[in-house]
Amino acid sequence: MVVVEVVRFVAHPMYHKRVRRTKKYHAHTENPLNLGDKVRLVETAPISRTKRFTVKEVMKK
Repeated sequence: MVVVEVVRFVAHPMYHKRVRRTKKYHAHTENPLNLGDKVRLVETAPISRTKRFTVKEVMKK
C-alpha cells in the first residue's frame, strides 16, 4: 500500500491569491516505490476500507 499526495493550487475566493490544497489517496501497488516517485492512479472497486485506487504506472523515479 502507498499513500499518494495530490497537490493542486486554487484561487482564494476573496484575495485571489493561489492557495495550495493537498489530498491524500491510499492506493494498492505490488511494486516497491520510493518517496518522491510520481505515479499514475486508476480508480478501482474498493480493495479495503480505505483503498479505492491502484497504481497504474510509475511516471518518474
